[in-house]
Amino acid sequence: MATKMSFPQAGFLNHLELLGESTSPVAGAALSPLLARILLASNETTMELTSAAGCLVQLLKAAQATLQATFDTELAADELRRYQKFAKPGQPSPHIVQLRQKQAAARQASSQSKQSFIKAAAAFVREAGIEVPQRVALEEFITHWIDANVPKDFSR
Repeated sequence: MATKMSFPQAGFLNHLELLGESTSPVAGAALSPLLARILLASNETTMELTSAAGCLVQLLKAAQATLQATFDTELAADELRRYQKFAKPGQPSPHIVQLRQKQAAARQASSQSKQSFIKAAAAFVREAGIEVPQRVALEEFITHWIDANVPKDFSR
């Protein structure tokens, strides 16, 4: 799909990726105390990223892919509805068939991205030592956790 969906935590994700690639010690960015405790391992002289930081990078990438796949699925469904409304009865036109294939591919991508999001969420929760409340779906909990704790529109 040509249209990109904006991801609110994209700036923070880019910042984490750059920190993960650099070999220099991590400078204290404007992080909440909870996020700093999860992401940074403080030695006596330097502060380095923990393994939970790598899991958070994977989680944010999966969240971004899930958001994009959901957007693509809705876009394909809207386009199919628009053209199918005026279709003549009988065998569908090649364009309608192409739109159905596009919608099926978008749905499959959406399912795969949701699965990778749940897998990344489980790994992050395990590494960070976050307790998920009982009777709350992991996907719902981690989505709210990201919204509450990961900075949006992050700039150094």
